[in-house]
Parts: sequence; structure tokens; C-alpha cells
Amino acid sequence: MPLGAVVVDGPVLVTRAARERLVLRFGPEADRWCEALPSLVGELAARWDLRVVESLGGGTSRVFRCFQEGAGRTVWLKVTPDPAIAAQEAEALALWSGTPSVVGLLARDLTAGALLLADVAPGRPAGEHGRRLPEVAALLRELRLRTPRPAEPSVLRPLAERIDLLFGLAERRPVTAGGRRVAPAVLERARARCLELCGSGPVGLVHGDLHAANVLVGPGGRLVAIDPRPAWGDPDFDAVDWVLGGVPDLTALRRRIASLASLVPGQSPERVLAWCRALAALEAAPRLRAGRDDAETRFLLSLAR
Repeated sequence: MPLGAVVVDGPVLVTRAARERLVLRFGPEADRWCEALPSLVGELAARWDLRVVESLGGGTSRVFRCFQEGAGRTVWLKVTPDPAIAAQEAEALALWSGTPSVVGLLARDLTAGALLLADVAPGRPAGEHGRRLPEVAALLRELRLRTPRPAEPSVLRPLAERIDLLFGLAERRPVTAGGRRVAPAVLERARARCLELCGSGPVGLVHGDLHAANVLVGPGGRLVAIDPRPAWGDPDFDAVDWVLGGVPDLTALRRRIASLASLVPGQSPERVLAWCRALAALEAAPRLRAGRDDAETRFLLSLAR
């Protein structure tokens, strides 16, 4: 396709389900943003010499796999309705610049809420929880060793604000047929425990959303983190998804926490377990909304209580 003639059809870019997620997250203005997105993507593609190949996305952005013509490489264009989210991700990626365990930032237009990101090859998802603990430990070590102290000026916010956002979203998300919610009192206790942990631990740069879907297999088998929701806070927060997912009971959870902590200098088994207890209600919430009642969901609820 000739440069400048990038044509993107709105419904192809943003499916109805994706648009609904964006509106749930950002409000009615996200619907207008979706309408204007084809034009914005065309402008960015022309500026950065991109040919859009594929449209993807998540809860806070739309992501496009692109081919950068002059450089002859695959890159990823990420655009969000909230420029503050792009600014925060850009700051974190810049602070982690040179870390092979974090995706590279190639360019940015923060006014447009746009980031241009390097490709991660081969780019396979990292896999199920707990099956790659040595590789996960290497990733967590990289994130911790290269974590600076908070400095001014910074657009990154304290982890406590990320916690409040997560719990607020959990309360607003819809329940499917046959599903149910975590009891409000359980969520409120969980929020309070999280905020206590935020106020008592070390402070470093936290990825904030380090689950398996946001970790890819990169060159040589190295795990590479993408899509941070960064904040200043306790780095042990980032270990929770890797120790909690898939465990059937408290004994197995303690065993996995100990195994990971033995490989990550500075990681506290006690604090990781405390974060697991505090976040278990949030982990259980989407399962209950979807009507799941398996052993893992029941364990998460017991851990939350």
C-alpha cells in the first residue's frame, strides 16, 4: 500500500466488544475516540513510515502490528484514549531502556496517546503460571536491579492509586449469566490490606500488570515484559500472578513463593504471600463473574477470607 494511502475501516479497527470495553474503562468519550481512530492511525502511519498489517487491542488501547518500510522491520503501534496512560508507559519504558527483559520504545506522540514499540521475536506468550520459574526469576531480577528510585518530575503515580483503580473496576464490571460477585465486604477488606502493604514496603518501579499474557518469549528464550501499568511501589507486587495462578492450596502457594524468592535477591517471601492474600479477591472476581466454581476459584476465595 503506498505511503500516505493507509486506509483503515473503523469497524475493522474497533470491534463492538472492544469498543464496549473502552467505554466501560474511559466513559462515553471513548466512543468518539473510536470514531476518530482510523484518521489518527493513518496520520501516525504516514509520519512513522508504517504499513498497518493487523489490528489488536486490550482494555485500555488499540494495538497495530505494522511494517516500518524504511527500516524493513516489524513494529507495534499502540494508541490509547487517555494520553496519561501513554505518558506513564513511556516513562517506565525509558527508565528500563537497555533492559533486554523489557520491550523497547522507538518513538512516542504523547499528545496523541501513541507509542511505537519494538517487536519481540519469536513473541510467543510465556506460558502457564509456575512452569518457567527460573526464567520468571530472571525477568523479575532485571526489573528490580534496574529500578531507579522515584525522582521528580515523574508522571508515574504511587501503587496505591493503581490499587484503587483495580478495585474500582472490579466493582463496575458486569456479571455474566450464572455469575456472581465477590461480596463487597470481602473486596473492601482486600483493598484495605493492599493499601497497608503499599504504605509499609520498599519503593521502586513496578510493572503493575505482569501476568502471563504480558510476558513474551524473546530472543534466546529470554522473557520480555510488555504493556506495563507502571507505578512507584513495592516490586514484590509483580510476583503475585506468577506464584498465585494455578495453585490448589496454601502449601503449594508457599512452596512456589519460596522457590521464586530463592532466585530473586531482595524479594520477600512474607510480603509476596501478604500480597497474594490481599489480591486474592481481585483474582477471584472475574472467575465468579463468569460463573466459575472450580478448585482454584474456591482457594482464591478462602485465601481472601
